[in-house]
Amino acid sequence: MKIALVQINPMIGDFAGNIEKICEMAADAARRGCALAVFPELAVCGYPPQDLLDRPAFVDAQLAALDALGRRVKELGIDLVCGVVTRHTHGSGKPLHNSAALITAHGRALAHKQLLPTYDVFDERRYFEPAAPGPPLDWRGLRLGVTICEDVFFDESAPAAAPGPERLYAADPVAALMDHQPRPDLLINIAASPFQVGKPGRRREFLRALARRHRIPLLYANQVGGQDSLVFDGHSLAIDADGRITAQAPGFEEHLLVVEITAPPPAAVASGGGNDEEEVLAALVTGTRDYVRKCGFTRVVLGLSGGIDSALTAAIAARALGPRNVLGVALPSPYTSQASIDDARALAANLGIDFTTIPISGIFEQYLATLAPHFDNAAPDVTEQNIQARIRGNLLMALANKSGRLLLSTGNKSELAVGYCTLYGDMSGGLAVISDVPKTMVYTLCRFLNREEEIIPAAVMEKPPSAELAPDQKDEDDLPPYAVLDPILAGYLEENLDAAGIAARGFDPRVVRDVIGRVNRNEHKRKQAPIGIKVTSKAFGYGRRYPICQRFTDPGGEDS
Repeated sequence: MKIALVQINPMIGDFAGNIEKICEMAADAARRGCALAVFPELAVCGYPPQDLLDRPAFVDAQLAALDALGRRVKELGIDLVCGVVTRHTHGSGKPLHNSAALITAHGRALAHKQLLPTYDVFDERRYFEPAAPGPPLDWRGLRLGVTICEDVFFDESAPAAAPGPERLYAADPVAALMDHQPRPDLLINIAASPFQVGKPGRRREFLRALARRHRIPLLYANQVGGQDSLVFDGHSLAIDADGRITAQAPGFEEHLLVVEITAPPPAAVASGGGNDEEEVLAALVTGTRDYVRKCGFTRVVLGLSGGIDSALTAAIAARALGPRNVLGVALPSPYTSQASIDDARALAANLGIDFTTIPISGIFEQYLATLAPHFDNAAPDVTEQNIQARIRGNLLMALANKSGRLLLSTGNKSELAVGYCTLYGDMSGGLAVISDVPKTMVYTLCRFLNREEEIIPAAVMEKPPSAELAPDQKDEDDLPPYAVLDPILAGYLEENLDAAGIAARGFDPRVVRDVIGRVNRNEHKRKQAPIGIKVTSKAFGYGRRYPICQRFTDPGGEDS
């Protein structure tokens, strides 16, 4: 018997479009001889719908779409497992369930999600009622153990102090399914599991171990595509009872994977995916493409400084949208070197994107003249640097508005973390493409892009990082070297280490305290930053929720 694992890129709230996509893929699976097509979590409405779930009209429209899908199944000649929202009608609690529907020509059977993640970017307990364990679903003589995403990510062997969702729950839905007699013949997991660096490989190994532990074949269907700051990587797969991967879908693209479950298992498929650089780049390209297009844009504009951050952002945009849809703008100030302008022009030529130059020196002089009577002869400081950044942001926003483009901001995670960025200046934009990419990773990704041919000019890779907002300015005049800064930031932001714990790794305690202090003082900037694409385990945005006004400081965590 053949089963199709179908990873799709839904649009939240586009019920008609999502249903049409599901039916088209299901019809294709039927033509390939499949009896069942398995779609991801909340495929009918798209994931994550967030507070749209509080609107009765949204839920009603999704349930109507589910009914329409049930009618279409009778014509398709194939059964479906599909993620849907259903109402919780028994007892008190939240009004909705996150459910999987087994849809056949004879009706519908449901399995509800039991483990509702409420950490990082997830907030499912806000909307859904966790379900009690249920029995396997009967289908064509097979017993299907249908689970939803988090339900399988319980690991009783993990130590109690281990990080991650596997230690967040007392219940183990898979073990409960296995306790049923007769036990399931096949475990199916439908998911909307977002990408972060290294996660696809860890996920594969976890699912392989789960199949081996329970001696049961496992089918995993994951969502694909970008949704706001999240990117879903797909990588749907089939695993036999020995934990061998027998089929695997590619990452970051819609795909229909046909799996034969009754014949002798085929030779195992290699479980290795792409390397981290390849996967992070694919996530950034996917996230940029889908955010721009799902928000109704086709073209983008960005400032090209001649530096490495804007170079990487431009390269991602050109891959995501096509070079003809990208406009790069150099905005030289009195402190911009000719080499930087030349590097920006060379990059644009390498990428094949449109390029123009708008000098800002005259505008800057007018600002200074206008403000001079109000500055009381104060010596130049960061104010004048910020004025240049804000002139650039204003001009870029004007170009975006006039041409119907989305402005991409180009700052990296390291800068955003410590506030080395200007509100209403270089932070202006509709999407901060690399705001979750540390500076050291920026260099790694650029080297990866250049592995076969020079895309990022060598001069861009080699020059010391500089904002060029003051004479002979270098980033390291104001910041620790990025090779020092980034590991400190990772320890503080992603591992929740205090200053002492980070310093114990060999870092100067004074530098650690300074970095932590900068992070804490600049929360107000990040709250006003454009949305960014999440690729690390802890990105700025709604997955990291810290108050702006607060006085808690980790012991020894800040000089004050």
